[in-house]
Amino acid sequence: MPQVTYIEPDGHRVTLGVEIGTSVMRGAMDAGVSGIEALCGGNCACATCHCYVDGAWLEQLPPPAVDERLMLENVAAERRSTSRLSCQLTVTAALDGLIVQFPDRQS
Repeated sequence: MPQVTYIEPDGHRVTLGVEIGTSVMRGAMDAGVSGIEALCGGNCACATCHCYVDGAWLEQLPPPAVDERLMLENVAAERRSTSRLSCQLTVTAALDGLIVQFPDRQS
């Protein structure tokens, strides 16, 4: 099972095994990781699962679709070049070791 490291807003790291095919958001929500709200439940409709992907992993991810790019315009915290919506990131074997950080606020 691929490992994903979530960095909570206070800097605490939580590393979890996340099943292939599961979203990065769902892995965090199921484990009660702090710093994520995911109010829309993963439908790319609220931007409250905003995360910063560790730069070393950006090329391993598909680029954001149009709807994700539009939702990223509505994030509450600073938008960065590494900003993604964790509901749109699906865990694969190639993402074993992925690191994402949640911002200090989601709404």
